[in-house]
Amino acid sequence: QAQLVESGGDLVQPGGSLRLSCAASGFAIKFWYMHWVRQRPGEGPEWISVIAPGGRNLQYADSVEGRFTISRDNTENTVYLQMDHLEPEDTAQYYCAAFSVPLIRIISLNEYTYWGRGTQVTVSS
Repeated sequence: QAQLVESGGDLVQPGGSLRLSCAASGFAIKFWYMHWVRQRPGEGPEWISVIAPGGRNLQYADSVEGRFTISRDNTENTVYLQMDHLEPEDTAQYYCAAFSVPLIRIISLNEYTYWGRGTQVTVSS
């Protein structure tokens, strides 16, 4: 069955960097807009980035613009999120998700067609 598995989350100091990966199985991401979404405890999900199937069109939330970079490798069926200049406010569970068009205003992760279980990013000194 279709599955997305995120990895790469860790504890990092403010100003540090992390690279998240999202490996897909059971479906080909090359047909899908791939998103990264994060959720802090007690809050709703926050969309942070989307990349088009061909990889040329990218969008970012204002909160991460200039610090995070989304990319994809369709041959490896994997999506990435490079996170630089991390701040304590970036602490959250990070999820990748797939949809047929860019979906940036969401209330719940289950609005996407596919989504993973997430990986925890903690930014703290």
